[in-house]
Amino acid sequence: MGDTLPFLSQSLARVLVFTTAAAVLVLEILAGRLLAPYLGVSLEVFTGIIGVVLAGISVGAWLGGRAADRGDPVKLVGPLLVSGGLSALAAPIVVDLVGPAADSGPLGIIALTTVGFFLPAALLSAVSPVVVKIRLGSLDKTGSVVGSFSAIGTAGAIFGTFLTGFVLIAAFPTRPIVVGVGVALTIGGLGLWIGRRWWASAGALTLAVALGVTVTTSSGPCDYETTYHCAQIAIDPARSTGRILILDRGHNSYVDLVDPTHLEFRYLQAMVDVIDVETPEGAIDVVSIGGGGFTLPRYLDATRPGTEHKVLEIDSLLVDIGRTDLGFEDEAVVVIDDARRSLKIVEPDSLDLVVGDAFSGLSVPWHLTTVEFVSEIAARLRPDGIYTVNVIDYDPATFARSASAALDVVFEHVAVVAPPGYFDGSQGGNYVLVGSNRPLDIPAIESGILSRAGSEVLVTGDDLIRFIGDASPLVDDFAPVDQMIDWRY
Repeated sequence: MGDTLPFLSQSLARVLVFTTAAAVLVLEILAGRLLAPYLGVSLEVFTGIIGVVLAGISVGAWLGGRAADRGDPVKLVGPLLVSGGLSALAAPIVVDLVGPAADSGPLGIIALTTVGFFLPAALLSAVSPVVVKIRLGSLDKTGSVVGSFSAIGTAGAIFGTFLTGFVLIAAFPTRPIVVGVGVALTIGGLGLWIGRRWWASAGALTLAVALGVTVTTSSGPCDYETTYHCAQIAIDPARSTGRILILDRGHNSYVDLVDPTHLEFRYLQAMVDVIDVETPEGAIDVVSIGGGGFTLPRYLDATRPGTEHKVLEIDSLLVDIGRTDLGFEDEAVVVIDDARRSLKIVEPDSLDLVVGDAFSGLSVPWHLTTVEFVSEIAARLRPDGIYTVNVIDYDPATFARSASAALDVVFEHVAVVAPPGYFDGSQGGNYVLVGSNRPLDIPAIESGILSRAGSEVLVTGDDLIRFIGDASPLVDDFAPVDQMIDWRY
């Protein structure tokens, strides 16, 4: 083949294919973490990431094969690894530059994912057909050679997936992982390229170091990177003791460090109006699904001393953030697990109140919205207990109506609290849904709402039926929550 790589043995060839395939999947999983501050965390975001990376793999394999046929494939291996490593290093920088202006719709998701991750996926995926061309000594063995390298590449992809999802993300921040992958690929490529064009090798190494330093020294928009979120803590400029917890793009919680009874968010005020009317006076037994900034546990501890409160929170670092930044002093027992699983530890007929306030981005995780899950909640409420849940939606409010329908299947009495504009389609945001198997004290709840701001209305009975309309209850077999919501923010 002219200019050869005599040291590209069968073993080294397999290592190259395995490693580059693994690197592509590492970057694919990390893409979700890097994009979350700008696009949120939703099924649509992950769909966009998977689609774009698959497109990069497809284009890279095709162009890599064509290039290997048209020239000396030996000359391509090093440059592909180097350029793949450099483009991987550049991905966080590109995302941070373009992300703030990105649209959150499908086209925006695809566009931002493409500028960040299409190129490294394509360049690294071009390595496999080039290596196959180098190792293909005879047409008689085409099938076995191609098949074996395809299997090795798939094994590498599996390894990269498991390594990232089960080990790396739990052990390291995202950006150092990207730097490690990018630098390793670049150095590996230079090892195959060295002596061929020394000036190119020196330039590539310098660029890799510069990109690595840039990515490592920039934490991006996150104050904390949890297993599930990019978390930021903002100080309220109008209230020096106010702290806002921002998860990904959404203002998740607001707490006052010195006044736990201060409720800044409208939806939480409405929830408390319902709780004050519909639960017994004094200490109560409560489960909160989702902890966030632990505003409600602090509030109930201050206003209902002796309350037994369990919080089902999947993200352990949020608990640490609550303690260090948000004034949480263990006013509740926190169970770290997915709420669908951890609710099972709660005894039936043991609760006065269940509060649903769990979010993935700005969407409630779909499996916490269905008839089946609401039925599990109802089984743990006392006969006069209530369930109240916060959901976000915008006109035509398909998700809010379907979530209300799910409550209506399980509970005998259901109500929805929101501003009037939410029901006529002129506004959107947080809806508070309420369910109970005993009659709700509608006049008392409405009086509580009016005593605060008067900006809410309570919809029940025939008005609720009209609000739900033709919306189907969410069930485990069909709950496309992310696709239901028309994001307008």
